[in-house]
Amino acid sequence: MTSRIASMPNFRDAGGHRTAGGYLRRGLLFRSDQLGGLSREEGELLSGLGLKVVYDLRTDAERSMLPEARIPGATHVPLDVLADDRQSLPARLLRLLVEPESAEPLLGNGRGAAMFLESYRSYVRMPSARLALGRLYSGLADPDSLPALCHCTTGKDRTGWACAALQTLLGVPYDDVLADYLASNRFVLPRYQPHVDAFAARGGDPMLLMPILCVRPEYLEASFDEVRREFGSIEGYFRDGLGITDGTIAELRSRFVGSSPHERSAR
Repeated sequence: MTSRIASMPNFRDAGGHRTAGGYLRRGLLFRSDQLGGLSREEGELLSGLGLKVVYDLRTDAERSMLPEARIPGATHVPLDVLADDRQSLPARLLRLLVEPESAEPLLGNGRGAAMFLESYRSYVRMPSARLALGRLYSGLADPDSLPALCHCTTGKDRTGWACAALQTLLGVPYDDVLADYLASNRFVLPRYQPHVDAFAARGGDPMLLMPILCVRPEYLEASFDEVRREFGSIEGYFRDGLGITDGTIAELRSRFVGSSPHERSAR
C-alpha cells in the first residue's frame, strides 16, 4: 500500500524486507499509530486491505483518552503491553505533552532518555509485555487472523519492538530491522509538531520532548541486549520468554517468508 493515511501517518507494511531465506511477504502484517482520528473513508480504505484482526498494544488509560475507531470486518483485540507499569513513559506520553510543568523534573538532565531505555528493556522482561506479545505472535501464526494490523499510540515503541522482534526471528538482517524501526521518526515528529509548539507556548522546553518523541538506535539495542542477557537468542526469547512453541515459530516462518515480497500466503 503506497498511499498515506492522513490520520495514521506511521501506518505501513511490516513486510517487504529481504531475509536469510527469501523475503517477508507484504500485505500480511501492517503497523501503525493509534486509530482514534480515523475517518470513514480511511476506515473503508483499511477495510479494503482485508484486515481481519487489529491488535491494540495500548494501555486502558490510552484507550480511554483516544477511543479506537473500528475497521469494518476486523476484530479488535486489546493487548496491554504496559499493564504492569502504569508509570512507563510511553504510556504517559499524551499527558506529558500537555503538562510542561511536569516535564523538567521528569525528563531533564537525560532522565527522559534513561527512562525510555528502561522501558525498552521492560518490553522483554515484564510479565504483561511477555503475555501480550505472546498472544500477538500466536495470533499472527493463525492464517485465519491475517492480514492483521498492530499498533500503539505513536506506532514507534511498543509496536516498534513487536515488529523488530518478529522481523529478527524471521531472518531480516539487523541493519534492515533498525532502518525500519528508525523510519518512524519521519512520520511521528511531523504529526506531533503542533503539540510540541503548544508545549513551548505553555513555557515548556521542546528539547525535553525529543527523547520521547523520537526513536533512537540505543533504544532498540536495549531490548535486544535484554533478549541476549535473559534468553540468549531471539529464538530463546520467543520460546522461553513468550511461550511460543517451536511449531508456532515454524508456522510464523512458513506464513511470512516467501520467495517474493508480493506473495500473499504460504504455498
